[in-house]
Amino acid sequence: MPKILIIEDDTAFCQMLHTFLTKHGFDISSTSTISEAEKELRLTFFDVILSDVRLPEGNGIALLSKIKKQFPGTQVILMTGYAEVKTAVEAMKKGAFDYISKPFTPESMLLAITNALGKESQGKTLPPKKETAMAQPSGKGNYDAVFGSSEASKKWKQYMDLVAPTDMSVLITGESGTGKEVTAKAIHRGSRRKRENFVAVDCGAIPKEIATSEFFGHVKGSFTGAVADKAGHFETANGGTLFLDEIGNLSYENQVLLLRALQERKIKRVGSSQEILIDVRIITATNESLLDRVAEGSFREDLYHRLNEFSIEIPSLKDRAEDLVLFVNYFLDRANEELDKKVTCFSEDVMQMFHRYAWPGNLRELKNVIKRAVLFTKGDTIELSAIANTLHERTGLDYESKFSKSSYEREKILSALKQTNFNKSKAAKLLQMTRKTLYNKIDKYQLEV
Repeated sequence: MPKILIIEDDTAFCQMLHTFLTKHGFDISSTSTISEAEKELRLTFFDVILSDVRLPEGNGIALLSKIKKQFPGTQVILMTGYAEVKTAVEAMKKGAFDYISKPFTPESMLLAITNALGKESQGKTLPPKKETAMAQPSGKGNYDAVFGSSEASKKWKQYMDLVAPTDMSVLITGESGTGKEVTAKAIHRGSRRKRENFVAVDCGAIPKEIATSEFFGHVKGSFTGAVADKAGHFETANGGTLFLDEIGNLSYENQVLLLRALQERKIKRVGSSQEILIDVRIITATNESLLDRVAEGSFREDLYHRLNEFSIEIPSLKDRAEDLVLFVNYFLDRANEELDKKVTCFSEDVMQMFHRYAWPGNLRELKNVIKRAVLFTKGDTIELSAIANTLHERTGLDYESKFSKSSYEREKILSALKQTNFNKSKAAKLLQMTRKTLYNKIDKYQLEV
């Protein structure tokens, strides 16, 4: 069995990569620092090393030179979220077998490892390559077709793609309106269960008195109102994915029932003695801290750990401002389709308002605002008059008299500079302008950078 060492300081990402590769037949060890990696290398020979370029104690390329000098038969694949041609060339010169930039798909990593093993390991039996279907966009009517291009969005999508092919239970956290069910569906579509049912359940909407029947079903006559046999959510989702939204709203008694079903992997309908074997993947979501609920005693710690084999936090819209235009245009297309309209663009004032607004309701609020605006627009351009009063009130600006293009541009440049730690090259890229143009505007607005 080929031995692989992962050197990655992102604990969650390292855990997912470790689990994914283990399921594909590799013998995996993992470390988070260079010193830990050096200890592992003194004890074990590794066929392949997957190392992040940026590590807490130094540079992955410097480590690469040491590895190739001491273990010339070990192949090294470098991973980084800061892909640059210069770095890739340097890595290859120093003996790296391959260079893969984040975010990457599981297929691309498997291919790189297989190729690396094939170079130095003819005659070895490689682990069979399993099908790893990736999440595909659903198309129309929702915002699962667009995930954004900001760093926050890329990391979110990368975690989804990595966990999807596994059977791990996933806990999705994030503010209201960020798209937790959308994320759960994308994970389901990227799994081996994609052809089976995806069942979504709002835990807050289930009265605790009938929760047993809702989850596990009942037989006719088992209680007043049970006029026919009924399959519960677990049976309906058998073989597929059961998504439990707002899991924190589940009563303590029902948490016990859920835990027992997950532990025993079998259920009984209410009024029946027949056990039904179940095979479901559990994905849960919450917009509150379950750890706080555990600490206060209102959520079972054993259930929390069973549900949280891996967690994904969805970034809020305000944390990925670079994606705003992408989502605005996407929702405009969807609204035109649903309302049979032909609105083509937004006025400059509207876009300025969108950039200034905090979007507390996240993507759900943005979608609703744009759909309403499209409905109220008679021509081809959405003007301020079509935007809900809520946005006008919360931005606190009189856009007719107090807001100018120059002040907006100045603040946008300052925001981009702050986001990139005043790296002008990155800020220019974020603003979609050349460095020369950015320097000219910095001079124009007399910005101290």
